[in-house]
Amino acid sequence: MGKSERKGLLQRMLNWTERAGNALPHPATLFALFALAALLLSGLGHLLKWEVIHPATGEVVRTVNLLSHDGIHRILLEMVDNFTGFAPLGIVLVAMLGIGIAEQSGLIHAVIRLLVLNAPGKILTFVIVFSGILSNVASDVGYVLLIPLAGVIFLAVGRHPVAGMAAAFAGVSGGFSANLVLGTVDPLLAGLSTEAAQILDPSYDVNPTANYYFMVASTLVIAFTGTFISERIIEPRLGTYKGVVEAQDQSFEKLSRIERKGLLAAMITLLVIMGITMVGLIPETGFFRGADGGLLNSPLIKGVVAMLFITAGAMGLVYGFTTGTFKNDSDVINGMGASMKTLTLYLVLVFFAAQFVAYFKWSNLGIILAVKGANMLMATEIGLIPLMILFILLSASINMLMGSASAKWAILAPIFIPMFMIMGYSPELSQVVYRIGDSVTNVISPMMSFFALIIAFIQKYEPKAGIGTIIATMVPYSVAFLVVWIILLVLWLLFDIPLGPNSTIHYILPG
Repeated sequence: MGKSERKGLLQRMLNWTERAGNALPHPATLFALFALAALLLSGLGHLLKWEVIHPATGEVVRTVNLLSHDGIHRILLEMVDNFTGFAPLGIVLVAMLGIGIAEQSGLIHAVIRLLVLNAPGKILTFVIVFSGILSNVASDVGYVLLIPLAGVIFLAVGRHPVAGMAAAFAGVSGGFSANLVLGTVDPLLAGLSTEAAQILDPSYDVNPTANYYFMVASTLVIAFTGTFISERIIEPRLGTYKGVVEAQDQSFEKLSRIERKGLLAAMITLLVIMGITMVGLIPETGFFRGADGGLLNSPLIKGVVAMLFITAGAMGLVYGFTTGTFKNDSDVINGMGASMKTLTLYLVLVFFAAQFVAYFKWSNLGIILAVKGANMLMATEIGLIPLMILFILLSASINMLMGSASAKWAILAPIFIPMFMIMGYSPELSQVVYRIGDSVTNVISPMMSFFALIIAFIQKYEPKAGIGTIIATMVPYSVAFLVVWIILLVLWLLFDIPLGPNSTIHYILPG
């Protein structure tokens, strides 16, 4: 089969995937059906006595029947709390309020024009993917800021906006475990790994830096891979954008004097905020440091969305009043309101998605499916590399059922870490292998918390887009990331390279 034939076959497969996925009901309807299915399965599982032993507590976990007397009461009483307590909802709303000020003031458009005029076109895709990976240090900011921004930037330079959002989504979500600096997920997973390791070795401690070397290398590998997939597969498939949204007419005009003045004022505002931040971080007793004096547990890291709101809002205010876009407080409030209007579909999607996630959790179906899958992998007796590849595939599969990285690791770590330690493999290795699998299917998992938001973003440019559009667009990234990450891991294992500072691949049981 020639190169052109293979390319044609790939495009036909992706087109079929998109058509099949888009033939599904509206995403909100689909989440409603998922919620109903979770209720029915909870009743079936209870009837068939589906149960497992919880690896952390040793207790029997049974399927909870949500169609019972108590289950129906809980559904009715907690429906509102499921919606309002859905983790990404507050993050998105607060972030969009600040971004709304910056957008309505004209600041974001001015910055985009500046980028378009000055950024080398040849590396634009790489910069977006790379920025997406780095954005993970700031919690979920990449989802609410970078992905829609990438669509606007691509449209402004005459490229398909969905291709830009796909590249950003690939970096933010598919490259979730990679970074050049430590993020909030590192100490979180390390703490769970430490608890699991101490089941076998009470003195063992897993550092937040346990996977640092591997993740730094992964950042570059994933950035280049994401760029290649974007430019060689995604953009050719999408073709020229002929949708409903047009680029700003003034996108390539040079900034006016008043706009440059506004940008200068906004930049000074940013520098002032950064200066205050440094004053709160650098001294050992700084007011932005955590209770333990550290940085990773500081309110700055945990409250990064609040900082985004403050920073974007302050810069937008300064820019708006400097350029005259904002004349009074009503203009500012109207700008914030305008940003909320773009989230109406997202709110509907979130309502049903939140119910589904809650029912899946209440019924214990997620835990039961995860543990049973893990037990199947444990039953195999194969070598290190095949075993780790299987673990990656298991982690990637479970990621399609459960969205939270820490929740999955809390279930899997007590099983796999002690098992691998007995086999002579370190907890740090177990953790890094889990992180690979947890990342590669993020971009195609409807259980990923921000999946509904990504649909809403893409529907701005392609109103008929649905789950099939997202999955068909992102499958090439998922497959490519899986392959290159496995290759990188195999090389790491073959050359026995440390995963991080004082973090080896092998482990020897204490005598």
